[in-house]
Amino acid sequence: MPEIPTEDLSNLLARIALRDRAAFRALYDATAPKLFAICLRLLRDRREAEDALQEVFVKIWHRADRFASGVSRPSAWLNAVARNHAIDRLRQIRSPHTDLDIAHGFADPSSGPEALAINSDDGRRIDDCMGRLAPERAEAIRLAYVEGESYLDLSERYQVPLNTLRTWLRRGLLQLRDCLGPAS
Repeated sequence: MPEIPTEDLSNLLARIALRDRAAFRALYDATAPKLFAICLRLLRDRREAEDALQEVFVKIWHRADRFASGVSRPSAWLNAVARNHAIDRLRQIRSPHTDLDIAHGFADPSSGPEALAINSDDGRRIDDCMGRLAPERAEAIRLAYVEGESYLDLSERYQVPLNTLRTWLRRGLLQLRDCLGPAS
């Protein structure tokens, strides 16, 4: 099948952007074999490639106005639409979505020994670092970030302006970060 000139393809895409059905038919006739070959090469299944080709042309119909004639060749744009769609289909085929509720039933809710050891060690390190902070600031951090108390409530509890409380929390978190640093 002879290659259609770039200018003709650009004109067809411009007319398709204006919803010209005759231009769409002409583009389909001129490019379907090549785009089908791209889909077939990637999907390796004739039926899947046929379905993908139809979806590719639906995308072309809806996205023809996105083709920038001065930026790329129309054949490259069409090939990219087909290739990307076929790759997306491959991803759907290879990794079917699983129902998370079903998967949740298979998960072991208890932590393994390694996870328990890591968590207890991390907990001790956090407690140690919290102990190095001024008591009221450590308590403010715990209330804000563990208990979920609002900054406004905390500023009233400690009888300090809201911005002062924010400064306490920020400085306390920075001290915790420095203290927790990489484990030795």
